[in-house]
Amino acid sequence: MSTKFRTGTLALAVGLALGTAPSFAAGFEETAKTEEVERIAVVGSRSAPRSVAESPVPIDIIGGDELGKNASSDMLDMLVGAIPSFNARTQPISDAASLIRPVNLRGLPSDSTLVLLNGKRRHRASVIAFQGGGINDGAQGPDISVIPSVALKQVEVLRDGAAAQYGSDAIAGVMNFVLKDDSDGGSVSVKKGSYYEGDGDSTIIDGNVGLPFTDDGFVNLSFQLKNADATSRSVQRPDAANLASEGNSSIQNPAQIWGNPEVEDDITLFGNVGLDLGDDKEFYMFGNYSERDVTGGFYYRNPHNRGNVYSVDGGKTLLVGDIAQSQGAARTCDVVNIPKITNPDGSIRDGNILDSSEYQAMVADPNCFSMNQIFPGGYTPQFGGNITDTSLTMGTKGDINSGFLEGWYFDLSGSVGRNESKFNLKNTLNPSLGLETPVDFETGSYIQMEKTFNFDLVKGFEMGLEEPVNVATGIEWREESFEIISGEEASWKAGAFADQGFNIGSHGFKGFGPETQGRNDRRNIAAYVDVEAQLTEDLLVGAAVRYEDFNTFGSTTNYKLTGQYTVNDEISVRLSHSTGFRAPTVGQANVVNTQTSLVNGELIQTFLAPPTNPLSAFYGGKELTPEESRSFAGGFVFQDGDFFFTLDYYNIEVTDRLAQSSQIDVLASDHAALEALGVVNPELISAVTYFANDFDTTTQGIDVVANYTMELLGGDTLLSLAYNWNETEVDKFNPLTTDEGKVHRLEEGMPDHRATFTVSQSWENVTSFVRVNYFGEYFATHADDTCAIGCWNEIADSAVTVDAEVSYFLNDSVTLSAGANNIFDQEAQKLPAESYGQLGAKYYESGPFDYNGGFYYVKATYNF
Repeated sequence: MSTKFRTGTLALAVGLALGTAPSFAAGFEETAKTEEVERIAVVGSRSAPRSVAESPVPIDIIGGDELGKNASSDMLDMLVGAIPSFNARTQPISDAASLIRPVNLRGLPSDSTLVLLNGKRRHRASVIAFQGGGINDGAQGPDISVIPSVALKQVEVLRDGAAAQYGSDAIAGVMNFVLKDDSDGGSVSVKKGSYYEGDGDSTIIDGNVGLPFTDDGFVNLSFQLKNADATSRSVQRPDAANLASEGNSSIQNPAQIWGNPEVEDDITLFGNVGLDLGDDKEFYMFGNYSERDVTGGFYYRNPHNRGNVYSVDGGKTLLVGDIAQSQGAARTCDVVNIPKITNPDGSIRDGNILDSSEYQAMVADPNCFSMNQIFPGGYTPQFGGNITDTSLTMGTKGDINSGFLEGWYFDLSGSVGRNESKFNLKNTLNPSLGLETPVDFETGSYIQMEKTFNFDLVKGFEMGLEEPVNVATGIEWREESFEIISGEEASWKAGAFADQGFNIGSHGFKGFGPETQGRNDRRNIAAYVDVEAQLTEDLLVGAAVRYEDFNTFGSTTNYKLTGQYTVNDEISVRLSHSTGFRAPTVGQANVVNTQTSLVNGELIQTFLAPPTNPLSAFYGGKELTPEESRSFAGGFVFQDGDFFFTLDYYNIEVTDRLAQSSQIDVLASDHAALEALGVVNPELISAVTYFANDFDTTTQGIDVVANYTMELLGGDTLLSLAYNWNETEVDKFNPLTTDEGKVHRLEEGMPDHRATFTVSQSWENVTSFVRVNYFGEYFATHADDTCAIGCWNEIADSAVTVDAEVSYFLNDSVTLSAGANNIFDQEAQKLPAESYGQLGAKYYESGPFDYNGGFYYVKATYNF
């Protein structure tokens, strides 16, 4: 028998061995279901194909074509529309999180969901969500956005804990992206779109081609090129408007842009290769190259009161540099008072310091200066980066036909993945360098690299049961490294004026200095055994155990139990229980960063240090340990003809949960002690934060999926409903490092209720769909602010958005499509007017749907 295992891998074999064969919750026609189940069964453990309702744990299958029916070309947005328990948010002003958005599944952070590509572990992004806010604060997950829908056959989402099968990160579940494996045909498409507001224009060109690789193989290649303009949902800040009214002609309107970042030259290439080697064996290889430039915004720096740039006393006087003092002479520069004007109601506003005689006298003195001479209207830094992502996996798999392993199915593979983020900062300065400072900086790089080797075996054993007992076993070796590359000298240097109170380094995002440069590594080895047995015609059970040993913090052993009982031809009941873990990433244990944080409505300079750094250790930092989890799930499946229904309950307890601590004030009384420990210029650090295992949570919820197919209006109709209820409770936390506001955001920062209802209709030449999305109430906060009560937060209203698309098949080759997301332009939750003075934004950043409003698009596709 010749077997061509084209897209699956042993990871799916293990899934079948445990009874985790995907259920087609997305709702295919019956013939399509049969084809897909047989294909997966062949790819997996070569057991008998399983029916749609035979999965002991919930798995969604989303086809590549379905993902493409979305206004966005970003894989994150596509999955949000298809899976209610999956969420991703835009991060307008969130340091590196603006470049690679964090996601979450079942209310847990992005690095609690394991991501696979063709069944192989996908490497992480180099970016850590320092300001991910709430759930994703400090998360470091893979960059899913680089995967284009045109390259995908389907996406398989296992909504259940699976660390015993796959290792670290699979606490919430597993997402497997399956690449196309066609050996002929292909497509090219062009899509253009824009927001209703008239900005954010995007152009996406993508294509896919399948080619034969000799007579027994295939080469499938895909590409995507994307450019997207920035958006602005900004309002003019009152302080900037006041300065403009007083005659400061250097004020921009708006002074601060708040919206989506600009994405330029976003190019992605994916390849998937398979070759039948004969003797029931196959060679496979797949990988990608992706690169993009992203430029986003930061907060406005007021030219009167920005701390350690323009003032050190809250805007009473101007911070003036004295050149002679920096060279050891006595100070001669006088204090420059910032003019104040009394309003008719008795309130005080700033006048225009540029017209002040004190200021003009200071400027006339060549020994004195202020940052107003470079940016008289203040400035808003632009934070950007170049993101490069590459990966390559090679392996061979098939049947062993001789020797002591005869009859086993094997999979031997090696993978390497690399993600690099090169950061830059424009329209800012290093105040400590005085008037010689540059205004654009290369601030350094993060590099994440992972290497993985797997050897896996699967075999069915006849034991007189209904079906052979499937046994899967294997070993995995993995190495993960995180490297920091220092920025240009001007981005981190403490200039001659640091001792006079001027900020050190590029303001807004200090460059990485030589003391932070370096690479840290971690290695681990794992072994697992999975067993599945059909004990009776109606009862399927499975068990798995995995041992994993890390060279940094020791070993962990986890297990999983699954079972399904078929009540009758229509109804079955399923249960699962598992333990799990998530190892702290090398990046979380070693990253260094300086950022601007929003704390209780105030912007402060925060230093993120490794937990064992002297600064962190002084304020309670400790060596990181793995998170541990315990998961229980149960549900039932009902299938009768064209109607399919599942309901699943889950409960996930996570202890020693890892996240970035809240900002801890660096007190003046501690400066001497910190200097003695080797901390440089502690007086310029407002607060410190670090990663810590500081709280325990319980997350529970219900997933409902229902599909019904019928004939209506002379065509085929599919009705799909998906609903998720999710609730998180913080069971324990350390009040010294995690404040009440952060706890509240963890518990209430996402809607408890989320649902989608889709009607898909197809005729001979036309297809269409309408999708209604429901988002329940949630605790709305802005950016990384974790103020518990008051400040700028509130319980946001529930909302409904509607997406729609219609496609016309001009002929067998050409398809024309038009559609829109949020077609009725449902408005996001608005910020209160009193927040404009700091935020300059219209809407809360933490909303569950796009705050930019409605987006329309047109698309043309040529198939060959």
